[in-house]
Amino acid sequence: MSEIKKVVLAYSGGLDTSVILKWLQDTYRCEVVTFTADIGQGEELEPARKKALQLGIKSENIFIDDLREEFVRDFVFPMFRANTVYEGEYLLGTSIARPLIAKRQIEIAQKSNAQAVSHGATGKGNDQVRFELGYYALNPSIKVIAPWREWDLLSREKLMAYAEKHGIPVDMKHKQGGSPYSMDANLLHISFEGRHLENPAAEPEESMWRWTVSPEKAPDDAECLDIEFERGDIVGLSGSRMSPAQVLTKLNELGGRHGIGRLDLVENRYVGMKSRGCYETPGGTIMLKAHRAIESITLDREVAHLKDDLMPRYASMIYNGYWWSPERQALQVLIDHTQKKVNGWVRVKLYKGNVIIVGRDSKTDSLFDPSIATFEDDKGAYDQKDAAGFIKLNALRMRIAAKLGGD
Repeated sequence: MSEIKKVVLAYSGGLDTSVILKWLQDTYRCEVVTFTADIGQGEELEPARKKALQLGIKSENIFIDDLREEFVRDFVFPMFRANTVYEGEYLLGTSIARPLIAKRQIEIAQKSNAQAVSHGATGKGNDQVRFELGYYALNPSIKVIAPWREWDLLSREKLMAYAEKHGIPVDMKHKQGGSPYSMDANLLHISFEGRHLENPAAEPEESMWRWTVSPEKAPDDAECLDIEFERGDIVGLSGSRMSPAQVLTKLNELGGRHGIGRLDLVENRYVGMKSRGCYETPGGTIMLKAHRAIESITLDREVAHLKDDLMPRYASMIYNGYWWSPERQALQVLIDHTQKKVNGWVRVKLYKGNVIIVGRDSKTDSLFDPSIATFEDDKGAYDQKDAAGFIKLNALRMRIAAKLGGD
């Protein structure tokens, strides 16, 4: 342990990471640098600075970074260019935040001359894999300290006792039993796991949801929204140009108002177990539907189908923590190439949990040709007689097999 003189801790200021901070100091006898990322979790971050100072961290060793624009621009948007969904439903809100946090931790470790990094993920979950694959991809010689795989503080009661013994400030919510859920939030989503939700047959309590109203209580009047795309990314809403983080913030607000983006899911974790989680992803739900709509008129058929074929594998790469892998980076080049002409606008109607596409157009890159697609007189643009040979050639193998008889 003596070779570790300084460690960079991913620090939220909550009970777990505050205990980890003190545990690192006591167990490894090392200097601790705290890193707190603002990725849009919607919480005041200055209390984390105050608590770190109370626990003896030097002010120059406390990093609180606003990463909201980088998060959406360099991680969320590239993921949505692929229409990424894990196991048919999950929009990967937690997964996509981990590579950014890992990247910034490694940068701070280099800047601070730290030999190690540390995180608060447990040994049962996906996040330990995501963080550590990122660490090693970006700095193969970095030391990783994962306290949940080393210590014996494996219950809330033991954490509380350790905090009390070492004078670690504890919020009232923890003293009173805490939230009934383990929550993680960023600009893309908020997730809920644990306690009541560990019974997959139990319906989530309405009081659990934070960002969205229930569809039953959403407004009775629909709201229309025009979404502008350039190269596959949203650049404006209803005529107003916006930055990536501004776009997602506004879509979250609108989607939440109309009860959009709730999900109750039992998923397959990378470590092997099944896990039940609930998610709120209002803005992402709108983004996905709108992106597919603009692609429907700007992407070649086979390119669109190739993207759909590759998407589940791309989703698994992100879910399992391989954002920095060469295969994900290679696939991203292909995905980004397909987006060069994904330009135009989509009109959506938001109504009681639904995102309804009501219009789409691209002045420069639409492949939709009304003169060919029309049910009226196309004036020779398409010769229907050509279809006979097309069908016969495609049926040839089936005709040959049918002549042989049998099953």
